[in-house]
Amino acid sequence: MSTILGTDPGRDNRVVCLADLATSVQIISAATPVTEIDRVFRADRQLRSLVVQDGGGYFLLSREQVEFTLTGRLGYGRVLHARSMARQMVSENSFFLPGAMTLATAAQRVLELPEDNRYRDVLVLTDDGPRVVSVSQIFERLSADFRYAALHDSLTGLPNRRQLEERGVASIEDAGDMTRLAVLYIDLDGFKAINDTFGHQTGDEILVGFAERLRHIVRPTDVLARLGGDEFAVLLVDVDEGQLRAIADRVVLGATVPFVCDGHLLHVSASVGIAMAGDVAAEQELSRLDALLRHADGAMLKAKQAGKRQVARLDGHGEAAPIVRNALIRRRLPEAFETHAFSLHYQPQLDLASGDCSAVEALLRWTDPVLGSVSPAEFIPIMELSGDIHRIGQRIINEVCAQARLWVVAGTPRRVAVNVSPLQLAARTIVPELLEALVRHGVAPELIQVEITEGAAITDLPRAIGQLQQLRDAGISIALDDYGTGFSSLALLRSLPLTTVKIDKTFIDNIDSSPADALLVGGVIDTAHALGLTVTAEGVERPCQLQLLRDLGCDAVQGYLISRPVTPHDLPPTCTSDATAPSDSGGPGTGLMV
Repeated sequence: MSTILGTDPGRDNRVVCLADLATSVQIISAATPVTEIDRVFRADRQLRSLVVQDGGGYFLLSREQVEFTLTGRLGYGRVLHARSMARQMVSENSFFLPGAMTLATAAQRVLELPEDNRYRDVLVLTDDGPRVVSVSQIFERLSADFRYAALHDSLTGLPNRRQLEERGVASIEDAGDMTRLAVLYIDLDGFKAINDTFGHQTGDEILVGFAERLRHIVRPTDVLARLGGDEFAVLLVDVDEGQLRAIADRVVLGATVPFVCDGHLLHVSASVGIAMAGDVAAEQELSRLDALLRHADGAMLKAKQAGKRQVARLDGHGEAAPIVRNALIRRRLPEAFETHAFSLHYQPQLDLASGDCSAVEALLRWTDPVLGSVSPAEFIPIMELSGDIHRIGQRIINEVCAQARLWVVAGTPRRVAVNVSPLQLAARTIVPELLEALVRHGVAPELIQVEITEGAAITDLPRAIGQLQQLRDAGISIALDDYGTGFSSLALLRSLPLTTVKIDKTFIDNIDSSPADALLVGGVIDTAHALGLTVTAEGVERPCQLQLLRDLGCDAVQGYLISRPVTPHDLPPTCTSDATAPSDSGGPGTGLMV
């Protein structure tokens, strides 16, 4: 096994205690004459301490104590103590610590001592007898352990991102040929499913096992690190394209061997992104290592999108730009969660019969200090790929219910439509999460509408029907969003327990100039009404579109003509159907939470 970054891959990660550092020490009887003790110390100038045994107790007697006592203030110490024994030399305030005590606790106890006693050796009592350790040993080992912990992943023992950066900077500075620098970005496929099915302990066993395989695959000169979760990176110095590809292929192959955990054969695979220094253009805001990592991260996403279990590399800057942006979005998401950078805006829906605007759709927004405004069309698919969609979905449900309650208290109750990801339906989490949030915030089910896309509905139709029916039975309305963009069919409308159909913006755009589009939209409206469903048209931007939808019998509309998505504070108290769209308006977009 090779050593990575000068550390021992087999390092014992258990908590070190005092007994591990303490050394054996000579034990003398409490009746030992002081003159004999003096001879023992004089015979061995390296001897620092002895242990005095008095009955069942042990006391530490240091060379310093003996020499100070025998010297005496006036030089008469040896005469005065000629008949003294060891027990008379022992301090009444003898200090000792149990061998099982951790180094951190021991260090704290030492620092609590009076300053004069703080730097003496420490008596350590273990099951095997008394031992001794110096204070300097305690603090030196503690310092080394803290540094190790700061630079290594606690689970796998691999270097962490911080050490990768430190070592990476040094490796890059020492590199003779910058074009022979490369990075592998590795992500396990199917790992989340194992975590969810078999538990995090099993997931940890797989991560440890995979890290061990990587140690055998990379070269001793390579810098291997765990970045977090199921992501790993390797910085390779002095490597050509053939060597880089060969190492990446071995990583993919190594991940395919099943892991044995608690009697189960568990299968995962690895997607690997590769980047060589020559692939990456210099960026002022990024170090060379960060630029390489971001590029390789984008290549890894490309491998995922191409079907996983393979190696990918970005071809040219035309392909790199959007994928590298996706990689940067993915890397910025954890901070966005930590800083609560996501917010909900609400877009009113106009009831064409009553002129009422008491229904709104909740739309997720994210503005990042590095990326600027990020479209949901960009970050929602990445969240679905990473599994973060469940985390943000639960947060949205809670915030929507809290806001709905505030409107009720204010005397302006509004029904709020909230988008649901296909993965939330697949995971069967939406029903308990939503019903629990309604109870927690005291919101009537009639004030919430769940919006699903056609793709979400048909991914697993029986499972979707069961969950949506539970929501309907609880009093929550169900809307089929973006109708017409997926696998539209009359059978789908009849199968799902729907209350509303939302016609996608792409069908509304030209209804005032294309008789064919107007005829198609009219047919959808008539069909939905025949099935007992209401119809909402999305993306209405012009008064002539609005008037035509009235004539076609549409029930409700939303779009920039009515209002842009706004914060709850900026939500207009009423809507006017004769509003004019802003001259620079583009439709609010389609798709989940857009």
